[in-house]
Amino acid sequence: MRSILALSIAAAIAGCAGSELMPGQSTAADVEAKWGPAAEKHTHPDGETVYYYPQLPWGRVTYAARIGPDERLIAFEQRLTEENIAKVVRGRSSAAEVRDLLGPPYQPMRIERMNREIWTYPMRIPSDPTPKWFLVQLSLDGIVRETYLMDDPDFVPKGGGRRR
Repeated sequence: MRSILALSIAAAIAGCAGSELMPGQSTAADVEAKWGPAAEKHTHPDGETVYYYPQLPWGRVTYAARIGPDERLIAFEQRLTEENIAKVVRGRSSAAEVRDLLGPPYQPMRIERMNREIWTYPMRIPSDPTPKWFLVQLSLDGIVRETYLMDDPDFVPKGGGRRR
């Protein structure tokens, strides 16, 4: 019961993360005043720029502030969601698309002998109390080859001891 309450509180806090920022009114300067410099910024051809604020590994969220060409906030979103990871398609999604959708990865790792790069995204699934890792395996041509959603191997449940 406590874990459900803790998850509910965490979800409420996450939902309020950008609540002081008002789409259409807040500016890029307001976003940076509240959140600091973005970890990454991606500018799209239509002039929209996305500012990424990962709270990884322990926050298990990445916030994205979408800024329009007029320097006004369009939306402030949490990007590490079940809906977004479902958009990452093996054999079709590119590294650029994944990074644009999910933001910068935590612990990118290159495996030379496999000719692969692996990006790790610690996250939470609302219906599951166990933290997760979403892993994206990319070939050196920048195409997603494998994806995995697994329990966080570093997670120690309350009360100590490792999971079995």
